[in-house]
Amino acid sequence: MMALMVHLKTAAHLRGKGDRIAKVTFRGLSFYSRVAENCDAVAHFNEIFRWPIASRLDGNEMLEIQVYNYSKVFSNRLVGTFCMVLQKVAEEGHLELTDTLIDDNNTSIKTSVTIEIKYQSMDGAVGVWSDGEFLDVPDDRDGMFAFETESLLSSQSHGSGTPPGRTLQGSIPTFRKAGKGVFSAMKLGKIKSSKDDHKKAEEPAVLEMEDLDRKAMRLSGTVDPDTISLASVTAVTTNVSNKRSKPDIKMEPSSGRPVDYQISITVIEARQLIGLNMDPVVCVEVGDEKKYTSMKESTNCPYYNDYFVFDFHVPPDVMFDKIIKISVIHSKNLLRSGTLVGNFKMDVGTVYSQPEHQFYHKWAIMSDPDDITAGCKGYVKCDIAVVGKGDNIKTPHKANETDEDDLEANLLLPEGIPAERQWARFYVKIYRAEGLPKMNTNIMANVKKAFIGENRDLVDPYVQVQFAGQKGKTSVQKSSYEPIWNEQVVFTELFPPLCKRLKVQIRDSDKVNDVAIGTHFVDLRKISNEGDKGFLPTMGPAWVNMYGSTRQYTLMDEHQDLNEGLGEGVSFRARLLISMAVEILDTTSPELMSSTEVQVEGVSNISESATGKMDEFFLFGSFLEATMIDRKIGDKPISFEITIGNYGNQIDGVSKPSSAKKKKKDGESEEEENELIQNSSEDEADEDADLVSVSSTPPMRPVITDRNYFHLPYFDKKPCVYIKSWWQDQRRRLYNSNMMDKIADKLEEGLNDVQEIMKTEKAFPERRLRGVLEELGVGCSRFVILANKDVNQAGRTKLDRERLKSCMREMDSMGQQAKQLRTQVKKNTVRDKLKLVQNFLQKLRFLADEPQHSIPDVFVWMMSNNKRIAYARIPSKDILYSIVDEETGKDCCKVKGVFLKLPGKKGFGPAGWTVQAKLELYLWLGINKQRKDFLSGLPNGFEEVKAAKTGPGLQSIPPVSLVYNMKQVFQLRAHMYQARSLFAADNSGLSDPFARVFFSTHSQVTEVLSETLCPTWDQLLVFDDVELFGEASELRDDPPIIVVELFDQDTVGKAEFIGRTFAKPTIKMCEEYYGPPRFPPQLEYYQIYRGNCTAGELLAAFELLQVGQGGKADLPPLEGSTDSERGTILPVPLGIRPILSRYRIEVLFWGLRDLKRINLAQVDRPRVDIECAGRGVQSVLIQNYKKNPNFSILVKWFEVDLPENELLHPPLNIRVVDCRAFGRYILVGSHAVSSLRRFIYSAPDKASNNWASAAKLMNGYMVLTNGGCQPRSSPSLSSRTLSRPAGDFMVDMDSEHSIRKMDTMVKLDATSDAVVKVDMTEEESDKDKKKKKKKKKGGMEEEEETDERVLDWWSKYFASIETLKESLRAQEVAQAEAEEREDLEIAAEAADIRPDDLILKGFKTKDKSREKRFFKDKKKGQAAEHSERRPVKAKVDELVVYNKELETEYGNFADWLHTFNLYRGKAGDDDEHAQDDDRIVGRFKGSLCMYKLPLSEEITREAGFDPNMGMFQSIPHNDPINVLVRVYVVRATDLHPADINGKADPYIVIKLGKSDVKDKENYISKQLNPVFGKSFDIEATFPMESMLSVSVYDWDLVGTDDLIGETKIDLENRFYSKYRATCGISSKYSVHGYNIWRDPMKPSQILAKLCKDGKIDGPHYGPGGKVKVANRIFQGRTEIEDENGLKKQTEEHLALTVLNHWEEIPRVGWKLVPEHVETRPLLNPDKPGIEQGRIEMWVDMFPMDMPAPGPALDISPRKPKSFELRVVIWNTDDVILEDDAFMTGEKMSDIYVRGWLKGQQEDKQDTDVHYHSLTGEGNFNWRFVFPFDYLMAEEKIVISKKESMFSWDETEYKIPPRLTLQVWDADHFSADDFLGAIELDLNRFPRGAKTAKQCSLDMIRNEHELPTISIFKQKRVKGWWPFVARDENDEMELTGKVEAELHLVTAEEAEKSPVGLGRNEPDPLEKPNRPSSSLSWLLSPLRTLCLLVWRLYRLPCLLLLAALLGLLFLALLLFSVPSELSHKLFNSAG
Repeated sequence: MMALMVHLKTAAHLRGKGDRIAKVTFRGLSFYSRVAENCDAVAHFNEIFRWPIASRLDGNEMLEIQVYNYSKVFSNRLVGTFCMVLQKVAEEGHLELTDTLIDDNNTSIKTSVTIEIKYQSMDGAVGVWSDGEFLDVPDDRDGMFAFETESLLSSQSHGSGTPPGRTLQGSIPTFRKAGKGVFSAMKLGKIKSSKDDHKKAEEPAVLEMEDLDRKAMRLSGTVDPDTISLASVTAVTTNVSNKRSKPDIKMEPSSGRPVDYQISITVIEARQLIGLNMDPVVCVEVGDEKKYTSMKESTNCPYYNDYFVFDFHVPPDVMFDKIIKISVIHSKNLLRSGTLVGNFKMDVGTVYSQPEHQFYHKWAIMSDPDDITAGCKGYVKCDIAVVGKGDNIKTPHKANETDEDDLEANLLLPEGIPAERQWARFYVKIYRAEGLPKMNTNIMANVKKAFIGENRDLVDPYVQVQFAGQKGKTSVQKSSYEPIWNEQVVFTELFPPLCKRLKVQIRDSDKVNDVAIGTHFVDLRKISNEGDKGFLPTMGPAWVNMYGSTRQYTLMDEHQDLNEGLGEGVSFRARLLISMAVEILDTTSPELMSSTEVQVEGVSNISESATGKMDEFFLFGSFLEATMIDRKIGDKPISFEITIGNYGNQIDGVSKPSSAKKKKKDGESEEEENELIQNSSEDEADEDADLVSVSSTPPMRPVITDRNYFHLPYFDKKPCVYIKSWWQDQRRRLYNSNMMDKIADKLEEGLNDVQEIMKTEKAFPERRLRGVLEELGVGCSRFVILANKDVNQAGRTKLDRERLKSCMREMDSMGQQAKQLRTQVKKNTVRDKLKLVQNFLQKLRFLADEPQHSIPDVFVWMMSNNKRIAYARIPSKDILYSIVDEETGKDCCKVKGVFLKLPGKKGFGPAGWTVQAKLELYLWLGINKQRKDFLSGLPNGFEEVKAAKTGPGLQSIPPVSLVYNMKQVFQLRAHMYQARSLFAADNSGLSDPFARVFFSTHSQVTEVLSETLCPTWDQLLVFDDVELFGEASELRDDPPIIVVELFDQDTVGKAEFIGRTFAKPTIKMCEEYYGPPRFPPQLEYYQIYRGNCTAGELLAAFELLQVGQGGKADLPPLEGSTDSERGTILPVPLGIRPILSRYRIEVLFWGLRDLKRINLAQVDRPRVDIECAGRGVQSVLIQNYKKNPNFSILVKWFEVDLPENELLHPPLNIRVVDCRAFGRYILVGSHAVSSLRRFIYSAPDKASNNWASAAKLMNGYMVLTNGGCQPRSSPSLSSRTLSRPAGDFMVDMDSEHSIRKMDTMVKLDATSDAVVKVDMTEEESDKDKKKKKKKKKGGMEEEEETDERVLDWWSKYFASIETLKESLRAQEVAQAEAEEREDLEIAAEAADIRPDDLILKGFKTKDKSREKRFFKDKKKGQAAEHSERRPVKAKVDELVVYNKELETEYGNFADWLHTFNLYRGKAGDDDEHAQDDDRIVGRFKGSLCMYKLPLSEEITREAGFDPNMGMFQSIPHNDPINVLVRVYVVRATDLHPADINGKADPYIVIKLGKSDVKDKENYISKQLNPVFGKSFDIEATFPMESMLSVSVYDWDLVGTDDLIGETKIDLENRFYSKYRATCGISSKYSVHGYNIWRDPMKPSQILAKLCKDGKIDGPHYGPGGKVKVANRIFQGRTEIEDENGLKKQTEEHLALTVLNHWEEIPRVGWKLVPEHVETRPLLNPDKPGIEQGRIEMWVDMFPMDMPAPGPALDISPRKPKSFELRVVIWNTDDVILEDDAFMTGEKMSDIYVRGWLKGQQEDKQDTDVHYHSLTGEGNFNWRFVFPFDYLMAEEKIVISKKESMFSWDETEYKIPPRLTLQVWDADHFSADDFLGAIELDLNRFPRGAKTAKQCSLDMIRNEHELPTISIFKQKRVKGWWPFVARDENDEMELTGKVEAELHLVTAEEAEKSPVGLGRNEPDPLEKPNRPSSSLSWLLSPLRTLCLLVWRLYRLPCLLLLAALLGLLFLALLLFSVPSELSHKLFNSAG
């Protein structure tokens, strides 16, 4: 075994006095020594470090030792470095030396280190030595060397290709006696020491340096150490101690609270439904609610487009377990339920976990639950979206859905699930349960006993299992607390299932109502793994623990919800032994049961030991402090009880079984009890056998702390409890979870640090992130090493083994990825990489959650008067002990602050925020054999008090209490400076806050500051004589936490809780010096929580000063109160309070809007008061708010002293008061600006000559900041222009670009989403058109040049939507490519590290990544294919379609005018901003600008500087202005249904000020996607009427109309914005046609005005189509065509080019709003936060004092065009023969053809019958005529019809144009037989074959590959098409061919040349030439018979004829032979 050991002895000649720490690094792995405290010149480390190494020591390798001055607050400062080459060590194996260090400048310093190095090689060739030489090796019992070093290296052999320097990266040595590794920062627990020395002082844990980037440490002091140190958000997170663990600050349970959800499902269409001539209906079921589509007749591919909405108000867990079921039913009507064709199931959680919480346009595969062998039964295309409160669904743009869907590529399945899912059986085996509670009253039991004569158990349990919408139940076991079932419930479901959770519930059978006893959820993702080395779901046999309400039985259990699995269980209910397995079915096997009904079967019993060997566990707890006990409880004595399972539960615990057998819980059996005793040491045996558990503390009367809380006077005597219990020993599971949890905790803490550094804009976040990744890598490899020794352990379930392998793979992969990511973290990539690392965190948390339970959780209950009051639940894994430190629970052997809470629903809301009690609790849980160390983590300085007991060997009995004889006295100083963004607790919208500080048993309050949300208390609270028990040195590292609670003081009643935060004090021991760097402490922000929500921040500092021998006189002096008014209140001392500078704050007062009534009176004379840090300014009074709500004086300012540090700036308060009569002022509302940073002005940078750095104010008008950035949300200056030097810029619009020929070049602005379009020149587009025309005929059809006259606004709109979709597609492709590139990069880097294993992003195994790549390729392929397939687009001018509000695109138009919402009333308790909208009482419009004084004179000296306006130069006046507002409403999508029929009758209502326009008479009947196409003109006066409300109402015949949803637009901000949102700038200038210029000002006038307002030079129009503005030259066209086609010279195109690029103009450039359509969500106040649909619209505004605009654009909806489709059915061929001939049994068919257009089934038309076709040939010459209305742009047929006879109006449907032709066999007496069908999409269908022979099934099968034609372009087409049907095996088969001719004519043409139906006049078709065999039997039976006989028996007939002739010949021969013979004979004779 090779190893290198370094013994670090001392560091000498150090300067000064202080704490020192050393860092030793070898092969990239560093260890820290312990901290040597208070050293003078010499630091004695005396510590040994050991590196087990896998490769031989190279003589060139280096050892590095660095010595630091240690600081707990700041980063450690490097004293010097010692580096040595290990050549001599490699040769000799042993070396001792003393050498000097070198400093940063590589110069030698006096300080020296003394070390000894030993190296042992594998073969022992180098000097041999034993560990014993200089390492005190403890015995193995102590667990120091609990695992051999070999196991450490088993996973470290990296293969030969590894460079020596990387060999051991990430491996970690065995635990050493003294030194701690990198992991010491992670080990919150301390290293276990032997029993004898656990009372010795512990050395403190060491925090690894903030800066883990080693290179940075060697930089020559360029990094200021202070910039690296972190003021953490909550000081508690940095856990320095060994003996305390972190308390949890979030109190309220969130899981059980109901939330609003809306599920919207659109069923679009179905395809390939299996069945003949169906009438399908689709049923959509969510949970128990069902909704149906309408029925479509005789079609296998119905089109519905029906939209359903389901609303729920339930907890998230319940919502996500609900099943969405989509079923197709055949011929359902009122009388019959119809037959199920197939269904599809998925849980809501699967949809919610999709991107955007939705599936869009996906195909659900239907499968038949009654016949699992049947395969796919069809497809249903649907959209499914799940919206929770506040979720924003981005609907992909719904227009012109032309893409013919590829079913297989768009299946309704989450990514990664295979398209072909198989059927599988899910076996859930239920064996037995134990520990059930009573479920009946004792009275009932006594009655039963009287009748039956025996005492029965009071529970009748059975188990119910729910999965994928099905339920299965076991049998009921009567009267048994320990029922045994041995049954299995079998579900048959497709695998992988789309339902994530399986619910197992024990229920009590009752005659009246069965109730749940306990519930457990099995998450299938946690018990399976889908990777290529994955495993099917498997579990157990394992016990699962169930928790719920308290165990005492009550008739009405108020916490019954907890037993149903909602919320956190407050007590152990039972445990159930289950196992689970999955078997994939082979659906081809004949003996398979084909139904999916749930089966329940018996199974054999399993042995006791199957779940693990029983072991005795020992739980010890000590209560060190019980404070903050709620006064409501009363002053009766209080005790605390600890329970684990039913052990320790004294009131309602073990229900004694009726059987006489001894329970397992009371000790296995006598033999096993004895065996356990034998195993323990001799002296323990006799007393352990009768060790009685003590599970509760003695009752004690509480003592008053203050008016809210009590505490228990424990002082130096701390009560203890201990419990013995028996459980299966499955600790390994918990150990692995603990290791992963610790790595995750460490990672989370690191990520919080990185976010904090970024938030506070400190230097080097990338270094901290690198450090975090390094820790993660080390942690992962450490896990793999530790878990590796556990791989071959016997007696584990399959899940244990598979899970372990899977976790090791994942952790190994994660470690490798962390190392790679570390190398990629750069300053500019920190944010992206941070997101990736957050994925690691989620993954770790997921892996750490162990699905198989072992030891139940521990409950701590506070009891008073024998009643349970409040509880805390502590997971048993958190307090589980292990001899290996990483495996120990994070709270084991530690003191933890535990907050007790109320059980169940009582804990929701305000009751849940108040603390019931705060305990300082020490817990230890482990195997009884290991219990000797159970006291080792307690603070030292106590004596044990045992229970009175005689007999020897007392030392091992646990103590009943601890008495501390060491006591330290401290003074706590709490510097309470200020708080900000507090919760509004009063009706005024403000609070009267005060803070209460708790420390130990003391509490003090600050003063109450009235009416503020941002109090500055500036108060020092001093706690004298704080007594803390324990050793002084431990307390220094381990101070108890301080709790600060904030309250709102009310004049009547109790103060109201605002929020709570925790802090840790900085401690000064009496011998320490009070001075830098640790003292005085710095103010820090602490996050305040209220329940789970943030409720503000507290700025404070806390210090704990030890009072020594000299008493308080030795403490730093307190400055007395300087402020006589404040009396005895001490202010925060000078060293701690921030340094102040003088600032000036300028305020722009613009106006007030929408002020609501106050106390029923209207606001008439309001005023705005601005206050910041005690100074402020008031606006002028608005004399008459109704007449003019704007201020007459715009700008005022005040000066104030603010902290230098911008992060400490106090908030600025804006208050509005109303001045009433008699000098009364009433508060209207207030607003707190919590951060002033965005309003800070910074002077321009003179050094740069770049205009981009010119002075700009962050939010607009003059715009100041370094580099000219604007608020992030606004489209910022184009990044390309920032780096150019000053001078003339040329923007050339003329050059030939080598971009793919599109009509627009798209330049993406780097900092915004907007798309800048640059027009190409006319010549080029002309060339383009010529090219198009020349395209050869073989390819796509020729694109006709679009005629200007047929183009309208809708052409422009649809073209724009296409562009939007294209850009989204391009983004998708780019994203896929970027992901792929990153994958390849990572793979390439991984190859360096580990060539044999390709590691890919996302923790996926190799196969997964391949699959992922396939998806990406497919995505790219689809997009590319799309671009290839797309026809060349006609040239149409476009506008910009925003799929969001215009405000989000342009930063709310707050470029210089900001809107501050004014709040009043209490804030809502739900979540952070839930009811904030209801609290808004108005809005203040204005702005702020703050700057340090004095300001440079250059700004004030500028030309035209108005001193009255300060920094707000060149803003418009705010006098009232009349404006014409023109609102265009295009359409609405996905409206929430308002009527019972699932539809709505929407119409538009527009309100602006007093104007109210209702368009009620033009409501659109029964539509959820109405096209309005309306414009409305309203005259308004700003500012009085500036809030535009556009609402959609539902028209009702009876009663009032309902609001569906509304959207509000602030027109004033748009009107005054620099973005010029009054009227969008179009991309082209036209004076006529569909693209006519809308603005009354021409582009040249607009440009001239902008140049004048911006005081810039220009515009100068030059020759050759050039224009110069400022220093930039633009080029463009100079000709325009008028209506008559005459060309004129104009400058408008040039001006428009400049306007479209205005953002590139220096200093004054802004992106001007283009011509656009915006999409706004519709909201309903009754359903806050949930979208009720969307509306597409835009608003134009024209000032009335300017020229009047032209008439409004006509955007009325396109009227559908009337067409007539004439289909001539000429012939059929090869039609299958269905009937048998009456006489002969011969096959034949009576053929006829039926046809209809989709959606018009009732207008179906049939040909006449071709009887007795014997060959499948039919002749018809029959004409169908289908008139229809068609919308060209949307490619839909429009049908208007009444839904039923009761309908009031017609409903309009839009349906794709599809022609269905079917072939039937006519029967006289029975129903006709369906033979086959074909459906042709008239827009794209395959060209017909020229002859019947060429017509084949491939025309259908390969439809996508064949060229298609459109009847709308081709007009007339003739050919042969195949009829198809599906056979029994679901295969497509050819059932006939039809020759048809399709002819499309417009309605006008049809009128001119009419035709008759069938063969009628006019234009009759000639009669078909049918063979005479088609005549009927009745008319000429003989002839028909002859024909039939001849046709069938032609050969036999001929043979028969020949035979007859032969016979005749023979007969004649025979007849004539005798006579001839005689004749001859006689003649011859004669």
